[in-house]
Amino acid sequence: QVQLVESGGGLVQAGGSLRLSCAGSGRTFSSYTMGWFRQTPGKEREFVALISWSGGSTHYADSAKGRFTISRDNAKNMVSLQMNSLKPEDTAVYYCAASLGILPQSKTAYSYWGQGTQVTVSS
Repeated sequence: QVQLVESGGGLVQAGGSLRLSCAGSGRTFSSYTMGWFRQTPGKEREFVALISWSGGSTHYADSAKGRFTISRDNAKNMVSLQMNSLKPEDTAVYYCAASLGILPQSKTAYSYWGQGTQVTVSS
């Protein structure tokens, strides 16, 4: 079992930056691919970025490429999402999630989810 808790959301102006963090519990944290997803009201939860268990592989949604960076520290059971050049359309609740799948981008492959953290980007 893995428990996940996100932090770092908030209100930022367009063009600004935020760093989201996700703290994981459990000795097997380093075994999981970790992903970030986001969701706005009335829309499906969408993939943002993922990182392999070792940190050696990352994948990003097209909307995140060049602006967001995912990283992890297995010694601290932490995964982070650095978000730069934020746009109003990045406004959403952001979730971290854990999967034993091989670099999955589908939310159905993730077994454990955090409670989410709100990111609001003003224009």
